[in-house]
Amino acid sequence: MPLPLETRTYQKEHSIKIGSLLKASLQDFYRSRFLAKQLTVRDIKAQYRQSYLGMLWVVITPLTTAFVWIFLNSSGAIRLTDTGIPYPVYAFSGSLIWSILSEAINSPKGSTAASMGIMTKINFPKEALILSGIYKLLFNSAVKIVLLLVFLMVYQVDFGYSILLFPFALIGILLFGTSIGLLITPIALLYRDVSRIISLGMRFLMYVTPVVYVVPQTGVLKTLMELNPLTPLLVVSRNVVVGLPLDYLDYYLAIMLCCIPLFFVALLFYRVSIPIIVERSGG
Repeated sequence: MPLPLETRTYQKEHSIKIGSLLKASLQDFYRSRFLAKQLTVRDIKAQYRQSYLGMLWVVITPLTTAFVWIFLNSSGAIRLTDTGIPYPVYAFSGSLIWSILSEAINSPKGSTAASMGIMTKINFPKEALILSGIYKLLFNSAVKIVLLLVFLMVYQVDFGYSILLFPFALIGILLFGTSIGLLITPIALLYRDVSRIISLGMRFLMYVTPVVYVVPQTGVLKTLMELNPLTPLLVVSRNVVVGLPLDYLDYYLAIMLCCIPLFFVALLFYRVSIPIIVERSGG
């Protein structure tokens, strides 16, 4: 007697298991270490190939920004509140830390855009691009920090043991910037206007962040600066270097606590969206 036929209905699975997706992403982070190093070496060599100034390009932007404000301050064109340390050190350290933050935000998009051609031909963990961007950030930041230490010694700033905390402050900046960058990258790859808006937005944010001048005592600008989440990131990072009191420390710690889940959310968003964008680009 023949057995009754079994009927099965297959339906497309729409649910996304966030835990499994996050675990797979973190595993790909670990597995792609070698590839990330290879990409980093390739990009750094390409960055300085046929360049007379070499690694000076890493610090030219913060140097020129600082020198403009140093000139304006010394010439009397503007009057700035006392910073507690020599103003050239204050302006340069702020500009340098700001450049690290800006680079951290732009790094995921830059690394991903540069590898779009490869991704359409070869399937590899996209987390390698994120890790490669972090490696390049650390390399460029190390060059900037060396120059900052030279500034401190030239102006005889007594930074003390607090400078040992700077690597932790730097990690906070990289975590915040990379998280924002991961959220922006898929949208920026689809719409080029987003990159221009981010560039303009960073220029505006610089003037409501105590990069080259201190937070005012009163006024609307004081309120904007104290609400700005970039203010504690920059102030705490600079103050541990130059030995000033750690203002906004509570706000800084709160932001760091928020950055951890934000990074995981941004990582999942990047992992899910980039293959779709690559498929559209390849088509």
